Parts: sequence; structure tokens; C-alpha cells
Amino acid sequence: MELGITSFGDRFPDPSTGHLVSEQQRMRDLVEEIALADQVGLDVYAVGEHHRRDFVVSAPAVVLAAAAARTSRIRLASAVTVLSSDDPVRAYQQYATVDLISNGRAEIIAGRGSFIESYPLFGQDLADYDALFAEKLDLLLRVRAQTQVTWRGRYRPPIDDRGVYPRAVQDPLPVWVGVGGTPASAERAGRLGLPMTLAIIGGMPARFRPYVDLHQDTAARAGHARPRLAINSHGYVAATSQQAADAFFPSYEVAMTGIGRERGWPPMTREAFESMREPQGALFVGSAAQVTDKILRQREILGFDRFLMHVSVGTMPHAQVMKAIELFGTEVAPAVRRALAA
Repeated sequence: MELGITSFGDRFPDPSTGHLVSEQQRMRDLVEEIALADQVGLDVYAVGEHHRRDFVVSAPAVVLAAAAARTSRIRLASAVTVLSSDDPVRAYQQYATVDLISNGRAEIIAGRGSFIESYPLFGQDLADYDALFAEKLDLLLRVRAQTQVTWRGRYRPPIDDRGVYPRAVQDPLPVWVGVGGTPASAERAGRLGLPMTLAIIGGMPARFRPYVDLHQDTAARAGHARPRLAINSHGYVAATSQQAADAFFPSYEVAMTGIGRERGWPPMTREAFESMREPQGALFVGSAAQVTDKILRQREILGFDRFLMHVSVGTMPHAQVMKAIELFGTEVAPAVRRALAA
């Protein structure tokens, strides 16, 4: 099983001081965090795409290209590429370029996005939310499979026997489908035989088992081999459970309460936070032993092949994030691998 980290390059005010780190510093910190993940032996680092003031990453491929020059073995992915508001040809070219720079370590996790800012920004109609993704995923897969492309669609001008360059080192360039909890998305990924990354950021992870079954059963009916499954959840590792909770909660509360105001969620409370830290909950926040046990327990329920821990939620001090990555790579990952090998 692969283990890795995801980040959106969060840039929220410090919950205790109100200080807001500069965009330049936050970006430098992010690249250092990716470099450390590579050094401590993690398998994947995935960077998300957003188009709002709270996050510094709107162009994940550029960040991953910078990280490729600082790393040697870790896989470098988007999380997610908002394909509905992007051009699939350019998306392929960008990640093929990252693949060339990294000597075959790039991946695309394609999704519709959890925020909507990119749609009006790039002239897309939210009424076409799902249809845009379906059509553009079709084109991305066509470009991935063929150098010379002829294609017709509804939302993008046609392509008439045009070459798409450069080509990725990997053939095919890995494309995952990012799913936030929509059965139709899990079904689509399975029908196409594509691996799925399932974001579980709240509730009980066990309730997502039907999405896993739908993904795998649909793939089998379509004649595909079992596609891979990744789980992406919020998490943080510290020396003790209490240290992890106390360090992670302030920034988590700021971020989740702020997003909740936009979406009609109640404010994040410490009580709700602690409930999600329980063995059956969605938060992987605790000591190395606790996080290890929770990954193994959730794997028994969901059967995933890759676990991605999202840290931080909100803006935690860079030194704390670095320590969490170090512990995840040097203590959690080896313990998980030993347990699975046994």
C-alpha cells in the first residue's frame, strides 16, 4: 500500500495571532514540505487546485514541476485538477511536462472541484457541472491514448487530426478520478476502468463502503481489472495524542467553520472534532501509533491501495507541518508496511 500527503497550500490567518504568511513564503514552505516527504520515504505527494484567497495553489502542475527538481522518487499528483473548467489538452501537456522533468512520476487526479470559483473565472456555466466533466474526461483520455487526435464535443472546439506534445514518460500517464461522495462519480470511474480517489473528510468512513463496491462492481461488469482505490482524509501526527489534537484543532476550526458558513454547516466545535478522532471517525489526528492503527482498521473496511493524509487544514506553523510529515514517513509508514507484510 502507498502512503502520502496532500495539501492545498492553505493560507489562513494564524488563529492565535492573526498573522497571515505571505504567498511567497507559503509557496516556499510547500515545496520544502514536498521535498521532506520524499526524503522520509513517502510514496505520493498531491497538490490541489483552488482559485480563492485562502489557498496559494491555482496551478498545481507548476508547483509539482518545482517539486520535481527537489525530489527523486516520490510520485507527484494533482488533488484535484478541476477538469471541468480546464482544457484537457493543456492539462495533459502540463502533466506530461512534469512527467518528463520528474522522470516518470506525475499523476493527474481529475475532478469537478469542491469549490465553484473556477467556473465563472474561466467562462463555464455551473448548470453544465457534470456534463462538462464527462466530456472533458473523455477528451483527456483520448489525448492520453493518442498522439494524433480527432475529436468532437459540445463544450470545446473540435480537434481535427492534431498532434499533442510532449508525450509523457509513462504510457499511459496515470489518471485517477477524484470523488467526494457522489455515486454517479464512483460509477463513472468504474465504467472507465479508472482508479478512484475518495475524499472522506467527515462522518463515518464505513458509510463509504457502498461507493467502493459500486466502483469495483461497475469496473468488473465493464470488463476491467480491479481498479485501484485511494482514500484522502484530514490528519496530523505528533508525539502524543493530546499534542496532536491541541496543535491541529485551532487551524482546523478556523478553516472548517469558515467553509461551513458558505455551505450551511454548523461551526466546528472541539466536541465534534474529538468525535471524529475516535477509531471509527474520519480524522487521522493522533500519535504515530494511533494513526497507524486507524489506517489499518480503515483499510480492513474499505480495502484501499493508497492512503493520503491531508495536512494541514487551515494554516499551521511550517515547523509543525514538517514534523508531522517526518513522523508520518519515519514512524507511521514503516509500521503500516510491516503490519501489511506480516
